Amino acid sequence: MSGDAKYEELTILKEIAELLNEGTDTTTILSGVLKKLLHVTGLQTGWIFLVNEHGMQQLVADVALPPALANNNKQRMCQGDCWCVSKYNNHTLKKATNIIECKRIEDALADEAGNTCGLTHHATVPLRAGEEQFGILNVASPNKTHFQKNELALLEAVAFQIGTALKRIKLTNREQEIALISERNRLARDLHDSVNQLLFSLSLTARAGVEMTTVDEVKQTFSYIQDLSQEALGEMRALIWQLKPQGLENGLVSALSSYAEMIGLSIQAKMSGAVSLPSKVEEALWRIGQEALANCKKHANTNDVALSLYVDENQVMMSIKDAGCGFRYEENSFILSLGLRNMKTRTEALNGRFQLTSRLGSGTEIQIVIPL
Repeated sequence: MSGDAKYEELTILKEIAELLNEGTDTTTILSGVLKKLLHVTGLQTGWIFLVNEHGMQQLVADVALPPALANNNKQRMCQGDCWCVSKYNNHTLKKATNIIECKRIEDALADEAGNTCGLTHHATVPLRAGEEQFGILNVASPNKTHFQKNELALLEAVAFQIGTALKRIKLTNREQEIALISERNRLARDLHDSVNQLLFSLSLTARAGVEMTTVDEVKQTFSYIQDLSQEALGEMRALIWQLKPQGLENGLVSALSSYAEMIGLSIQAKMSGAVSLPSKVEEALWRIGQEALANCKKHANTNDVALSLYVDENQVMMSIKDAGCGFRYEENSFILSLGLRNMKTRTEALNGRFQLTSRLGSGTEIQIVIPL
């Protein structure tokens, strides 16, 4: 490699490194890096797949896809398998390599899906940092059927940079989650030590006022203050539980049962299947269960509630049911309640299914199914 070519390669790597260090939004930085890489190398087309631990790919960046691949909102790129993803999932894609032909292009030609603009082959390289892999970088140009060693070496160097940046973003997000949990725990402690004690003192003072006066109107006022302070104290304890889920270490059913008893519900809990759940799924079900139980307490006009949890190797199903007053609910209607919307959002964030069934006078049941 000549001195000019070596200098050009270092310049490319420097510019891409600067882009990768500018932000923490994965889609934005990967799109920017891909455009820069194609511009400085003279290649025309590229795309990046991120691949999760289950082998499912997600198209997160692309530039100048031919119509055959871009049609129908890039459906051909977002669905189905291909040789490069298969090699990645089989752990046989270790470095930058030529892919003889592109299966997605072949399928598009066979289906007469549109113009391929002369694109037939592409180079592919895994995105990794150390032993951890994140996805695949693919680049191509019309009528280009082979990539030279120096081209593949440059692609591999860029892929290492991208992998390192993805690792940095992952660690940054994890640090933010830990900081958020720490702040929530601090807030829970502060609420317990200050506001909770003030409410308790207010309740005692109101109780003393009832005993000290003989005037009925004053007694009623102090009694009302005492009732309000007791209600606020219960709400505060429930809020502290939501901020800091004490007891979750003993299992989801135990934690929800304790929470239900704390807010004054009589709960019948039933559990079957394996008890071990991924932490994200367990926390989501905990938050959903809290919201559902709180709704029972506030709106169902009954203190009796049934909780069931079923877990197998494929999914977890949680049901919370009461025999209260119920309400009119249509599945396809807009969910006005913020609480119901939060439960649905938490469920769908884990690719789960949220189902609510309710009729006036026949109670309400919320069923959550999340794949494992």
